[in-house]
Amino acid sequence: MAVLGFEHVGIQVANIEKSIQFYQEVVGLDLLDRFIHTDGDKDLAFLGVNGEIIVEFIEGYNPNLPDEGKVHHVAFKVDNIEEEQKRLDEAGVEWINKEITTLPNGAKYIFFRGPDQEWIEFFEK
Repeated sequence: MAVLGFEHVGIQVANIEKSIQFYQEVVGLDLLDRFIHTDGDKDLAFLGVNGEIIVEFIEGYNPNLPDEGKVHHVAFKVDNIEEEQKRLDEAGVEWINKEITTLPNGAKYIFFRGPDQEWIEFFEK
């Protein structure tokens, strides 16, 4: 058995409309699919880029979990982290760490919060 690749990260959200809007307008993802789960209790939305799903939002589970109960963080590749930092600042995001961190291998990252206080990372190789 072999892993074929990455599918998506599922994030429990309190308000799926608010999360969709934030991830479209601030993060820059496209809404690729949305439907009610077959159990009728959960609203699902799938967002990504270039037709590939990256994030699934699930409204209808317990949205009151602590931040680390949803997911620690989800990271998105960017090609110019300095420009993205300025854009995010203009969008009024809540920063976890506004300062760009540069790793020994030259990769850079910053962290900010999503609508349910989840951690979002922008990462430049």
